[in-house]
Amino acid sequence: MKRITQGGLALATLGFVALTGPASAAAQALPNPYRAVDGWAQLPGGRTMGAVGGVTVDATGDHVWAVIRCDATAPERFGNECLDSDLDPVLQFDLDGRVVESFGGGMFIWPHGIDVDPDGNVWVTDAVAAGRTPAGTRGHQVVKFSPTGDVLMTLGTPGEPGGGRDHFNAPSDVVVADNGSIFVADGHGDDTNNRVVKFSADGTYLMEWGRTGYAPGEFRTLHAIAIDSQGRVFVGDRSNNRVQIFDQEGEVLAVWTQFGRPSGVFFGENDRVYVADSESDDVQNPGWEMGIRIGDARTGWVDEFILYPWGDPRSTAGNGAEFVAVDRNGNLYGGEPRPRKLQKYVRVRP
Repeated sequence: MKRITQGGLALATLGFVALTGPASAAAQALPNPYRAVDGWAQLPGGRTMGAVGGVTVDATGDHVWAVIRCDATAPERFGNECLDSDLDPVLQFDLDGRVVESFGGGMFIWPHGIDVDPDGNVWVTDAVAAGRTPAGTRGHQVVKFSPTGDVLMTLGTPGEPGGGRDHFNAPSDVVVADNGSIFVADGHGDDTNNRVVKFSADGTYLMEWGRTGYAPGEFRTLHAIAIDSQGRVFVGDRSNNRVQIFDQEGEVLAVWTQFGRPSGVFFGENDRVYVADSESDDVQNPGWEMGIRIGDARTGWVDEFILYPWGDPRSTAGNGAEFVAVDRNGNLYGGEPRPRKLQKYVRVRP
């Protein structure tokens, strides 16, 4: 295992690292070169902001795609914000915060993760199927859209949680590799499937890995999945307070704890990795605070941190970003569910 140690922090490019006590405190004493820009996202027609889920940026870096969970009055904590709504939950914003495309109304119950593939198609996961929804309609699916909202593919059996090749149980997120391979983080909860499922570009089941547990290659709440410039698959293993890194055949390459309790993972230019931590507190991840940690995906070194000082994940008042994305100018966008914000952060220092 290759290790890099500096200032009391041990980071690894291959292997397991645990940071506790003084080391974890030191990990948060980092510069924040960003300032928040409130009110950036402008919803049309007087629509009020619902809970924000997944956020991503297209290949050009010119547009921000986000999951906006329908009505602002919906009971976010019960995971059915779009159950009785026809509002479009998939929205495309230009860099000035204006909506230029939207779709998906009436198709989801709890839209959650989002990815834009190299061809510009948009993938969205539906993480929960509410009990009062008729079976066979919505929930526990991954949907592929064209950039203008045409449905091109669906994975999973609607309304039926399960395992195997044809079912998901609360899929949190999805990512598409450059060769078209599809990776689904299947399991928004410790009691769900807790696996990564791989499909070919045409939706054919190829393989899966993982189960519920604590060991490398096991998961408890897979909340995010992303692929870096080397083709490595990063999984936000949130309830285990770690990021796990795999090759595309499921081989464990590294287990990183220095990014806190990860809810979202995104890669920018020059192998910069951005990890949103929306749940660290004195109970779930003692010694760590909520915010967005930024570092080098090649070494695992964390060198910037946007602290989210107002939230408490145990409070209905709100928490920090669950997902994060970066545009072509280096500005960040955080999807914040309970504050109901698509928060922009402008980089003010090099």
